[in-house]
Amino acid sequence: MSKHRILIVDDEPGIRDSLSGVLGDEGFLTSAAASGEECLDLIADSNFDVVLLDVWLPGIDGLEVLERI
Repeated sequence: MSKHRILIVDDEPGIRDSLSGVLGDEGFLTSAAASGEECLDLIADSNFDVVLLDVWLPGIDGLEVLERI
């Protein structure tokens, strides 16, 4: 069985690192993005099972990213 892939999108490095650590310890494969634009680039190149998306992001906010996804 393959591991589920989770994309963490948050502009705060501490939050990205904490979530990546906890989810990685539980067996998930994680990737992280610091902006909405970076999130959209990663989604265009890879498939994720879940996206944890902050609402307040620099540039494109989380709600706009959600609409584009």
